[in-house]
Amino acid sequence: MHVGEIMQADCANGVGIRLSLFVSGCTNRCKGCFNEQTWDFNYGNLWTPELEQFFIDTLAKPFYDGMTILGGEPFEPENQPEVAGLINRVRRELPEKNIWIYTGFVYDRDLVPGGRKYTDYTDQILDQTDILIDGPFVLEEKDIRLKFRGSRNQRILDMKQTRKSGQIVLSPLNK
Repeated sequence: MHVGEIMQADCANGVGIRLSLFVSGCTNRCKGCFNEQTWDFNYGNLWTPELEQFFIDTLAKPFYDGMTILGGEPFEPENQPEVAGLINRVRRELPEKNIWIYTGFVYDRDLVPGGRKYTDYTDQILDQTDILIDGPFVLEEKDIRLKFRGSRNQRILDMKQTRKSGQIVLSPLNK
C-alpha cells in the first residue's frame, strides 16, 4: 500500500482532533474529487513498518481523539490487508482512540459478503470501525454545508450499531 499523506491535527474529517491517513489507489474516480492524485496506487510513500510506527507514536499523543482513514480508497482490495493490520494494531495498543473511515463504496452493496469489494479483510476492518462515511462523491449533489461529507448521497454510519443490529444505523451526525 502507498500513502499520499498523513495529516496531523485534522479537524475536518471527523469529530475532534484527528490523525488522518490518506491511502493511495482508487478505482471510483469520482468527477470533482478533491484528491485526484491519490487515484494512482503508487502515489506517495510506501507504507512501511517504520511509517506505521510513526503513525502509532503520533496517534498515541493525548490530544488526538482518533484516526481517520480516507484516500484514495481504503477498501480497494489492494489496500485492505494493511488497513486491517493498522486498525487491529490501534485497537490493541490505543483502544481509547476512535476510528473513522471514508469510502466511495456503498456499505450494504459493496462491502458485504458477495459485494464487489468484499475480501477476507473487510469484516475485520468494519468490525473495528466506529464511523463509516460511505458512498461516492457525486458532484451534482455537492453541498458544502454538510458536516463530514461532500455530497448529499453520502451517509455517516454508526458502524458499532450497524454491525450489532444487522441493519443500517445512521449516526446522529448524519443530519
